[in-house]
Amino acid sequence: MSLDNTHFGGSVKKFFDLPIFNRVRNTDPVTSYEAADAAKDLAAKHFGIIVDCLKAHGALGKDGIARHSGLDRNQVSRRLNELEKMNLIELTGRTVKSSAGRNEREWRAI
Repeated sequence: MSLDNTHFGGSVKKFFDLPIFNRVRNTDPVTSYEAADAAKDLAAKHFGIIVDCLKAHGALGKDGIARHSGLDRNQVSRRLNELEKMNLIELTGRTVKSSAGRNEREWRAI
């Protein structure tokens, strides 16, 4: 899937400028800024994959999203709060069982 500036009504790029998406500090070396730019592109791809997964499969927990999307559980986990702050997904208020049998929060696309 290719994510461009219009995938979510143009919201992806403008949200990367918000403080919640700061991935470097002012005192970090230039290499950290380069890595942060690369991470933005990867995060944007993950945003699209996760939202599309929730739209296709309905409400899921982190492990369910990972299973259906092909992303790693850690990749999914890192994006969920960011997607919530972008008003693209929300918690359902329910819990589901993780792949380890523990309760985890359930998410749905808005």
